[in-house]
Amino acid sequence: MSDEKKEGIPQDTEAKAAAGPKSGAPGSGGGGKSWFFPVLSAILGLLLAGVVAFYNVPAFHVLLHPHAGGDNAAKAAEQYTCGMHPFIITDKPGNCPICGMALTKIENAPAPGAAAVVSSAPASKPSGGARKILFYRNPMNPNVTSKTPAKDEMGMDFVPVYEDETKGSGGSDLPEGYATVQVGAERIRLAGIRSAPAVRETISRPIRAAGVVVPDERRVRRVQAKIDGWVEKLHSNFTGQLVTKGQPLLEIYSPELVATQREYLLARAGVDRMKESPYEDARQMSSGLVHAARTRLTLFDVPESFIEELERTGKVKRTVTLNAPVSGYVTGKEVFEGTRVSPGMDLLTVTDLSRVWIEADLYEYEAQSVRVGQTATLETVADPGAKLKGRVSFIYPTFSPETRTLKVRFEFPNPGLRLKPQMYVNVALDLHGVTGVVIPDSALIETGVRRIVFVDAGDGSFEPREVKVGVRGDGKALILSGVKAGENVAVRANFLLDSESKLRAALTKMTGGASAPSQPPSPQQPQSPTPPQGQGDHTGHGGGR
Repeated sequence: MSDEKKEGIPQDTEAKAAAGPKSGAPGSGGGGKSWFFPVLSAILGLLLAGVVAFYNVPAFHVLLHPHAGGDNAAKAAEQYTCGMHPFIITDKPGNCPICGMALTKIENAPAPGAAAVVSSAPASKPSGGARKILFYRNPMNPNVTSKTPAKDEMGMDFVPVYEDETKGSGGSDLPEGYATVQVGAERIRLAGIRSAPAVRETISRPIRAAGVVVPDERRVRRVQAKIDGWVEKLHSNFTGQLVTKGQPLLEIYSPELVATQREYLLARAGVDRMKESPYEDARQMSSGLVHAARTRLTLFDVPESFIEELERTGKVKRTVTLNAPVSGYVTGKEVFEGTRVSPGMDLLTVTDLSRVWIEADLYEYEAQSVRVGQTATLETVADPGAKLKGRVSFIYPTFSPETRTLKVRFEFPNPGLRLKPQMYVNVALDLHGVTGVVIPDSALIETGVRRIVFVDAGDGSFEPREVKVGVRGDGKALILSGVKAGENVAVRANFLLDSESKLRAALTKMTGGASAPSQPPSPQQPQSPTPPQGQGDHTGHGGGR
């Protein structure tokens, strides 16, 4: 290069050019390029060998993509569902996207690709007892259906609709709006579903009512004055005192009683004088006077013992003692010592409480079955361990307009005065027993219009039935129709079966029942694609997405 040209080149550029061959950078020429291209060629060769081995070496293909029958087939076959939303089915554990509950494993879940094929021919019962799939539906939108397995926009598998799930939804076999429920053993355990057999036995209808203790009106006696006089002395001078029959109650002074005693004594003396009289009429007249005077004393309630003493002594007494007519308690006291009395005035009331009445109010539907003479049992709050037995003694002929109840009277013995007047008691009455098919009362589901029970058909299948119920009592119910003796009915968690049955019936009705879906799958829910010929099913690697 000439000196003129060298003068136009900067000095630093010239220095870099002079130092370039000595730096040894990879981008520079010379020995720096010797390792780059061999490494790149080796990487490309390995990738090409891997692709060839994936499609041509079976062992390597199985290692990366295991199919049914391999060690990972069991994991791929596992499916999980929600106990509250059984249409949610996934192949991985987790939580329900609707309610957030933990998903439970489905027992005996079919392996991938082993699902039953939907037949376009009329539905018929498959051989061997296998359940036949009619079509598939979107788990989130039941109106979207498919004849073949598919996935929705969220990647969730369509739920198969089996032939046995479409029976009875409004038909003649099952109640309107219900369908048969198929539940696995694991779901039965988690939900707490229990069954009990229907047995043939005798059931009685108990009636319980609150009653009030009242005295037996036939055992209440009032001591009244039949003459004018004054109370000289009270032998029973307080309310509640226990008296026995014949015990002195009070002493009364009456001028009329004194005169009657004297007349009686004079008449008796006249009879003695007329014994020697030759006139028969005179003797009969004197005897009549004696009898009249004695009868008058008796009608004044003068005790017989007082009259006998009067005859023996022949002396008139100033006061007459009145005795208790019955044994019992003094429940009423209207007089005190010195009180002036007149005919018809109540002096004392004596009540025999050895037997009492219980008056209880029964509702109309209960009273229609009660009969006089039926046995009843009584319990009290004051003495819970004591139980007394009595009977129905009277049924009142009219209803109470205020409470719309009928008053029934029971008669009970009262040993030891356990039952006191105005005490509240509980009366239990067992109506006549009826023999028939009996199930636990908890098996009944009351809808307001009808009663439904779920019959355990075995293998996790529960069939809803409408039943007619008769007598109910002691936690049991008499079934008139719908269930036979020996069949098992769900008695616990049957409300879950009720919800599931109604849901399945509603979904079946929305999707047209047993008929095949009329509309094609939505573009947003594409069906599972068919793998190309000559290749395995690689949907697990994203081919189905």
